[in-house]
Amino acid sequence: MLQNEKKRSFIELGKFLSQFSENNTFKNPTVLHNDLFFDDFIELIKLSQSHNGWYTPEQVYFSIQSWAEALTEDNLNQWLSAYDFQINEPKNIALILAGNIPLVGFHDFLSVLITGHNVLIKTSSNDQHLLPFLAKYIIAIDPELTDKITFVEGKLENFDAVIATGSNNTARYFEYYFKDKPSIIRKSRNSIAVLNGKETKEQLSALGEDIFRYFGLGCRNVSKIFVPKGYIFDGFFEAIFDYQDVIHYEKYANNYDYNKAVFLMSNFKLLDNGFLTIKEDKSHASPISSVFYEFYDDITDLQIRLQSENEQIQCIVSDNIIENSINFGQTQKPKLWNYADNVDTISFLLTI
Repeated sequence: MLQNEKKRSFIELGKFLSQFSENNTFKNPTVLHNDLFFDDFIELIKLSQSHNGWYTPEQVYFSIQSWAEALTEDNLNQWLSAYDFQINEPKNIALILAGNIPLVGFHDFLSVLITGHNVLIKTSSNDQHLLPFLAKYIIAIDPELTDKITFVEGKLENFDAVIATGSNNTARYFEYYFKDKPSIIRKSRNSIAVLNGKETKEQLSALGEDIFRYFGLGCRNVSKIFVPKGYIFDGFFEAIFDYQDVIHYEKYANNYDYNKAVFLMSNFKLLDNGFLTIKEDKSHASPISSVFYEFYDDITDLQIRLQSENEQIQCIVSDNIIENSINFGQTQKPKLWNYADNVDTISFLLTI
């Protein structure tokens, strides 16, 4: 397949996805194969929460819209222009996907196909429906992809390389099991925010998006905040009050009640606003419904520390006070060229 043909399939997918949003789903007559897929996709979105309690319509629609915005001709051209697509022989690439947030493995799926390889996919038990549906759509756009996409239910076999995502514990298993194969093994990471106390209410409200989107389940969700010595959290709590409805979701509320009780029984000092607890803690990984914080004295010293801990950190949010940080409210809208764990998936796939 020519590179332009592969790009076209995903551009058409982006157009298809652009029709679906929480408050303004519409059927565009110019989108290909709507007669086969439009109504079924609406039904799948409605059923997603029954498949995974965390996959509320709001969160699924957000993921869909994020990918609709990413899969444009301009974005694909900008992303892929940095690479030389010379592949001698397509390889079979196994993907072991996570299921913490909707379509979390889509970037790997896209990367394998766009580089001309074949993809063998083992979905997470928590996300078994969305990606297969989108795969059927792009196969309808380009039937030549039929033999390049395989979903595997049992043991993965006959693959040349693997990209696997899991916890730190499963990563150790993956590293051992796939030690003889080229691989990208992703472990647990968390995202952090660094404040200097001068942030506006709008910036702190946007930080709430980084914390609460997908209920905090993603590696790009902010789970730890660094604040200057003496920082007062009143403004932070006021700014994130708009996210209070998160407590009405049963799974989130159960986590809030449980984790708060554990903290209190352990006599930890907490700040609490009724739907989020914040706790002083040196760890980056806070439980659902909680954010850790830590005071710092010197921003230069903090930057040195964060560089030394970069393998634990997915992304950093700040108002340009930390090098290579991203803006408030943008953690769950990565560009195609923002790779998980800063590992260039395309380069890996082009050198196998």
